[in-house]
Amino acid sequence: MEAESRKLLLLAPVLLCCFVAISDAQSQHIGVNYGESDPPSAGAFRPEAAAQLQGILGFLSRTGAPFMVNPYPYFAYQSDPRPDTLAFCLFHPNAGRLDAGSKITYTNMFDAQVDAVKSALGRAGYGAVDIVVAETGWPTRGDPTEQGATVDNARAYVSNLVAHLRSGAGTPLMPGKPVDTYLFALYDEDLKPGPASERAFGLYHTDLTMAYDAGLTSSSPGSGGGSTATTPTTTPSKGSGWCVASAGATDAQLQTDLDYACSQVGVDCGAIQPGGACFQPNTVRAHAAYAMNQLYQAAGSHPWNCDFRQSATLTSTNPSKHAISPFNFNRSPLIFTFH
Repeated sequence: MEAESRKLLLLAPVLLCCFVAISDAQSQHIGVNYGESDPPSAGAFRPEAAAQLQGILGFLSRTGAPFMVNPYPYFAYQSDPRPDTLAFCLFHPNAGRLDAGSKITYTNMFDAQVDAVKSALGRAGYGAVDIVVAETGWPTRGDPTEQGATVDNARAYVSNLVAHLRSGAGTPLMPGKPVDTYLFALYDEDLKPGPASERAFGLYHTDLTMAYDAGLTSSSPGSGGGSTATTPTTTPSKGSGWCVASAGATDAQLQTDLDYACSQVGVDCGAIQPGGACFQPNTVRAHAAYAMNQLYQAAGSHPWNCDFRQSATLTSTNPSKHAISPFNFNRSPLIFTFH
């Protein structure tokens, strides 16, 4: 107890020094800018910050603490407001973007931004330091000059991000590794200065009404929050058979389809989460087939509901190998943050 008391006595002065240093710098946030972030394999910290970062990264490595980053695909879209960029940022089906350095084709901006940080950490000699997404989100409204700040885009980004994280796919440079992610924000910040978008990142408005349903609550359709997974219909009402991945579809295409399908109303992907009845075989192709068939059945089993940019096809053979039992989704690595 005496040793612990001595540690506590030392802790307060350290915290005070940090507070004074930050106050003297008149800064509420300490940011690290990247010299390079595109393509992800070229990610690197700015040379002028290298010396200071070595000490910080060394401290994080010794203590097992994570390096926290704020990836915002929304701001990437602001700098390149083209339709294909929006699809890339919202996890919608898209052609993908090839990283010539790693030969990886990225299908969404979130993974690309996180992997750019991973590359920068590796280039600095600290590739083993974990990454935590301290905040990410999308605004529901903005000034006339802020393209893409809409309720529909905010719902699409957050719900598709949730589906992507719940899939357990990780990122191309960290496959299968969960990325703890904090959503910004729980509530709008109506007194915050700056562009209109800065006051509109909340899932809820300041009057406590919901800005949009991102599928995070237990009552949300397809949220996986404690709902019971059901066996896909064996006799589709409109079309016939089951919707599965086509033979020529790549894992990158199927991962995009998987994220998209799991984010849609009426689709519950709880059974393909770790511990779920249909988690095995643990492959992108198997999980995508499950999710695409769920969406196909939920949408009415029409042939056009099984297309997914030609990465899916209908089959008359039931692909299910196991009965699906009730499954409650464990806590997602998502936490809300507000200042």
